[in-house]
This record gives sequence, structure tokens and C-alpha cells, in this order.
Amino acid sequence: MRQIDAAMADKHYAEHVEQPWYPGLREFITSAPLVAAVLEGENAVMCVRALNGATNGAEAAPGTIRGDFCTTGRENAVHGSDSVDSAAREIALWFGEGL
Repeated sequence: MRQIDAAMADKHYAEHVEQPWYPGLREFITSAPLVAAVLEGENAVMCVRALNGATNGAEAAPGTIRGDFCTTGRENAVHGSDSVDSAAREIALWFGEGL
């Protein structure tokens, strides 16, 4: 469990920093401690994304993490990498190159 600052949020969400909605996301992700984890296995990215549900919690199916616990698209209960390449970048950012 850790709490991140704005600089870490900006690195993690680098592709979104210029979006008009990003400041609210940065504020949310830095507002409280979070749990960072690496899940691995066959088709891990696809499986985790299915478990997470649609990015917009209002559109996520019941029984998914977002469907059961999200109230907005920005204040999301969970993040999951969108590809194996993104996962590799995010793992290195959060846990270092040695994992």
C-alpha cells in the first residue's frame, strides 16, 4: 500500500496528462493510499480487464469491480493495463525493472 504524488500520477498516466479531464483524475488517484499489484498468468491482461469491467463504472456490468464499486468514470475503483506493453511500462514504473 502506498500513496502517490502528482509526479508519479503524471508518469503513470503520461498519455492522458493533456486531457481536460486529467486534473480530476490526478486529484483522485493522489487523494488516498492505494494498493499496487502485479497479476500474471495466461491472458492476464485480458482476464484482469474483464474482471475490472468497462472503464466507465456506469457502463460496467454488475459483478465486475467497476460495476459493483465505481460511481463515476474518473473516480475509478481499479486500474488495469490495456496491453502487455503498457503492463511492462507500468510494472517498471511502480516496482522497478527487476520484477
